[in-house]
Amino acid sequence: MNYTFQWGVALEHLPGLLDGAKLTFIIGFLTFWGASVVGLVMAALKTYGGRITQRLVGAYVIFFTNTPALVQIWFLYFGLPDIGIIWDKMTCMLIGLILNSGAYLTEIIRAGFISVRRNEMEAAETLGFSRIQQIWYVIVPHIAKTIYPALANFFIVILVMGTSIGSVIGVQELTSQAKDLSTVDYRYLETFTIAAAIYVVLTIIASIV
Repeated sequence: MNYTFQWGVALEHLPGLLDGAKLTFIIGFLTFWGASVVGLVMAALKTYGGRITQRLVGAYVIFFTNTPALVQIWFLYFGLPDIGIIWDKMTCMLIGLILNSGAYLTEIIRAGFISVRRNEMEAAETLGFSRIQQIWYVIVPHIAKTIYPALANFFIVILVMGTSIGSVIGVQELTSQAKDLSTVDYRYLETFTIAAAIYVVLTIIASIV
């Protein structure tokens, strides 16, 4: 093995990699909270909705959890223009990731719905809370505690694995930046090692957040 590491050359790309890391974190943050809203609404509909509503939500979950996020994003970015719907790459990526992640969070949050004690819901009903008020004031605080570890882990999965899909359609997040910058001097090993280290730092920050 005659490979000679040249970290100095690769470190020249650090500003570009940090720009990619910033965009990665922003995408992960927006995706997580967007998916959380989708998951909360879908979990509520699947728990308290009628039979047809529950089946529609079930179909949504089955479709988006059994097809790759990459295929969904490609459909939005390359498929929709065929019928006259053109969105920019960032919009396609965010919508694709939010819908995909929202399907997984639907089941995670629904588990939190089911874990709420019946006497708490009865107390809320006695106080005259509407269904929306019951969800917001009783269920949401409860599930925020009970499923926090699962939500935190899912945020990290989105941040590390989900956002990197953007490199396929040209979104300049961390992986895409590392790929493009490494072609300048062909220091792939060093550049992607630095990118991997940045991902570790991002996951630590995400855990703290």
